[in-house]
Amino acid sequence: SALVVPGNAWPASDDAFQAAWQSFAKASAGDDSAVDAAASAFEALHRAEPANPVLTVYAGASVAMQARTALSPLKKMSLADDGLALVDSALAMLAPAHDAPIERGTPGSLEVRFVAANTFLAVPSFMNRAARGRKLLNEVLASPLFEKAPLPFQGSVWLRAAELAAKEQRGDDARRYLNEIVSRNAPQAGRARELLKGTTS
Repeated sequence: SALVVPGNAWPASDDAFQAAWQSFAKASAGDDSAVDAAASAFEALHRAEPANPVLTVYAGASVAMQARTALSPLKKMSLADDGLALVDSALAMLAPAHDAPIERGTPGSLEVRFVAANTFLAVPSFMNRAARGRKLLNEVLASPLFEKAPLPFQGSVWLRAAELAAKEQRGDDARRYLNEIVSRNAPQAGRARELLKGTTS
């Protein structure tokens, strides 16, 4: 399943990150032709700055996405394992200093947890990451930092939470998140309205 990615997470002046993120966004939306470009770009950025948890989590998420395009089952597992290891590493790096805003006021710690949550929720169920993904997503939603995060980021999180709630047949929760997007007029409002039409009261 496609990941849901937030808005730009790195300074706009960093052209290398912006290019990598654009490829990641396309890949996350289902464009398989962008997966390798995202993985290569974030691998290079991560190698240059290995202690940066935001770069680490995007590198891991990109590698994990490569698993869906690999032909060999063995290669799929290898890529998924490598990607998840990087995501785990990024989460382990998080410290209070990473609560600071990075781009447009988005705290790095929320960015890392959200990308990790999306990755864990996207991998096959036999990898046993879904529960951790739900926990991380709920941590982002419950964080005091989330209330002050930029609206585009909030909208991405609410949308992912709504999609997960709908999948788990938690209709009330799904509608609550979708209505939050619409009432705040987040960039995802159009998509939220479409999804609301498909929910039953």
